[in-house]
Amino acid sequence: MRRRLLAVLLVLLGAATLLLCLPLADAYARGRTEHLLLQRRSEAVRFADLAERMRTAADRRELSDEIERYAQLYGASVAVVDTAGGTLARAGTAPAPNGGTGPESSPAANALGRALTGRSTDRLPALRPWGPATVVVAEPVGRDERVSGAVLMTLPTAAARRDVTVRWSLIAVGAFAAFAAAALVAFGIARWLLHPVLDLDRAVGRLTAGRLQARAVSDTGPPELRHLRRHFNTMAQALADSLGRQRDFVADASHQLRNPLATLVLQMENVEPYLAPGPGRTEHARALDEAERLEELLDGLLALARVESGTAEPCEQDAARAVRERVAAWRPVFRDARLELTVHGLPDALGVRALPDAVGRVLDALLDNAVKFVPGGGRVEVGVRRSAAGEAVVRVADDGPGVTPDQLPLLMRRFARSPEHQNIRGSGLGLAIADEIARTSGGRLTAGANTPRGLAVELRLPPP
Repeated sequence: MRRRLLAVLLVLLGAATLLLCLPLADAYARGRTEHLLLQRRSEAVRFADLAERMRTAADRRELSDEIERYAQLYGASVAVVDTAGGTLARAGTAPAPNGGTGPESSPAANALGRALTGRSTDRLPALRPWGPATVVVAEPVGRDERVSGAVLMTLPTAAARRDVTVRWSLIAVGAFAAFAAAALVAFGIARWLLHPVLDLDRAVGRLTAGRLQARAVSDTGPPELRHLRRHFNTMAQALADSLGRQRDFVADASHQLRNPLATLVLQMENVEPYLAPGPGRTEHARALDEAERLEELLDGLLALARVESGTAEPCEQDAARAVRERVAAWRPVFRDARLELTVHGLPDALGVRALPDAVGRVLDALLDNAVKFVPGGGRVEVGVRRSAAGEAVVRVADDGPGVTPDQLPLLMRRFARSPEHQNIRGSGLGLAIADEIARTSGGRLTAGANTPRGLAVELRLPPP
């Protein structure tokens, strides 16, 4: 967003700079052209006066000497002609069209035609650094019906164009400096405007990831954005308080129920020796199993409430080491269940950023599920790799019965059980807790079908 805002501001600033500089540069070029015309026209008027007073050979010689000195001094060409176009005096090279010489050339012809009708040159083409190289100034000799000839001057413009170039360079440098200063101001304004927005965006991201204590801390920017920050923090606090009360209730209820439930289980176990063989003992065993299942369910709810509380902060850890330790711990369990547990692609180290022991806790839940649902003689494979996006991927795949495609989206829900697994021991919270751990760590947990059969669950965690 900052880049887009800066791009818009810089385009507007660039357009404003050009709109200011181009007219200024053009005005100076036209002014310098007008100055050149006024200077050289005064000389042309003086030569026209000398030509009008020319009566004798001495007068002609004086006129020739004057225009010769002028031509040598300024590198110009001067010609004095009569009304028939005949040359009375000349110094330098007269202008000529198409490489010719003579006052009949163009644009000299145009200027001469105006002068012979009594009109002086009152406009020159605007000078630019690239041209024109010469300009023509014509002045009539005599006035009105007494016009007897004309003075035609071809003037070099190198000095004037050099002045235009210097002034344009100064204007360009000034424009660039002004644009740079305005760009710095625009960058500061964009940063001032967007810093609270970016801070809000980061706070929303942390809040979405389950870190309920995340708040927007920036106190800069316009009053409207500061007001929005205060409202956001108030809303976030209210949300955290509401969820906190719910989780505290679940945790407190689970914790408070565990003690009387444990006492009830103990008392039921103590009663068992006094029961006579028969239906009563069978019902007692069923009741004891349900009580133990309820105790396991309360433990799962308590664990889930602790994970959802969001009190722990993600930290850097070695996923490869966690996988290595948890696989070693689960090998005896798999061996007793007549299951094969293998690992492939395990590197020496694989850094991730997640909740403390997130990889181990999630892997425990996945391997526990595999022990419960994969029949004896099955195979469970744990794979570890780094994805192209830089994420650490821990994959647990089995060759068990798997689940149907319509049940895959339900696996991460709390208390989710497929119909054919209703009688298997467990609370139905294992994958829900693992999914919450992955989400709070900034990663994700996904489930899909394994090839050729079975279930594959992937844990993806961000790099450190």
